[in-house]
Amino acid sequence: MVQVCLNGPRSAADGAGVPLSPEAMAESAALAVAAGATDVHVHPKTPCGHDTLSPRVIAPTLEAIRARVSVPVGVTTGAWAEPDPVARPDRVREWTELPDHASVNWHEPGAEEIAAALIERGVGVEAGIWSGTDGAARFARSPLGPKVLRVLAEVTDTSPDTAEESARTLLADLGPAFGRPVLLHGEDGSAWPVLRLAGRLGLATRIGMEDTVVLPDGRRAVSNAELVAEGIRLYGEARVGGGR
Repeated sequence: MVQVCLNGPRSAADGAGVPLSPEAMAESAALAVAAGATDVHVHPKTPCGHDTLSPRVIAPTLEAIRARVSVPVGVTTGAWAEPDPVARPDRVREWTELPDHASVNWHEPGAEEIAAALIERGVGVEAGIWSGTDGAARFARSPLGPKVLRVLAEVTDTSPDTAEESARTLLADLGPAFGRPVLLHGEDGSAWPVLRLAGRLGLATRIGMEDTVVLPDGRRAVSNAELVAEGIRLYGEARVGGGR
């Protein structure tokens, strides 16, 4: 599985390739799926470009993307999209259009509550476990652990020199992860090294403008589709090479 992460918290300042409107996200998703992505992760945005959990933004974003692709589509529930941990689950209960899945960062306040609200509504939970946080320890104690769709092992170490070591430490901290599938990915300088490691380990991964805006050779990527195509190529090479 290679998920495309279309935009993340990035803005127009990060380049024209970052899709910000529902129409741009739908077009970018369609091209990325055509390039081989099998799942979509998106941050719906207000007209001002801010991440949000508002049903008035979530619904048209999902509708636009689903009109162009038939793969699962997920959204973020990051604390920056709704800083109030008490209000966050209420936002989920207000959604009129439901995503296939939503990421929940387990180190953030209110993670258990929003995950429970998602599960109640039949939305798959991607448990975001960030390196450098207590997310793995919290997740290991969570009664909701066995119920999540998958675990997003997120390497926040952005150094390409230490990214693989950080990723292996994170995976060790996760342990059996309740037997749930693991999607391993990095960000910025660690995006490509961690993607290659995921290939060698046979784990799901993701790539896209949220995680990096540059190709492995340092050139600026023009689109999510270009990142996905390169990611699939490198993942396949690493998978064939194997090794742990």
